[in-house]
Amino acid sequence: MRLPYLLSNTTNEESAIDWIQLTDTSQLDIIIENSKVKTQAIFKHSTRCGISSSALRKFEKQFDTSNLTELHYLDLLNQRAISNEIAQRFNVIHQSPQLLIIKNGVVEAHDSHYGILDMDVS
Repeated sequence: MRLPYLLSNTTNEESAIDWIQLTDTSQLDIIIENSKVKTQAIFKHSTRCGISSSALRKFEKQFDTSNLTELHYLDLLNQRAISNEIAQRFNVIHQSPQLLIIKNGVVEAHDSHYGILDMDVS
């Protein structure tokens, strides 16, 4: 899923990242299993929050798309139950925006707001 975002008032751009959209809690089991062979990342985004939108755009611009990490996108407004399940399964406090890095079935790192931009996503 390529995410459209507004870079200016007149130009619609598309993300270069091929996000995997989270729409069901059963996908978390797949993420945990896949994290044993490939780093998984979950970006939790609130579509009504300016900071979340800004952090998402900046993250998309700086992310190295040759990276082998699988990137999952969670729309918090439409998928709050999945966000709650993420907090419970991975023992992290809910924040938005938030990026979680999952390796070997556990969250290796997580941050929120603009701290996301300083994270190593490999």
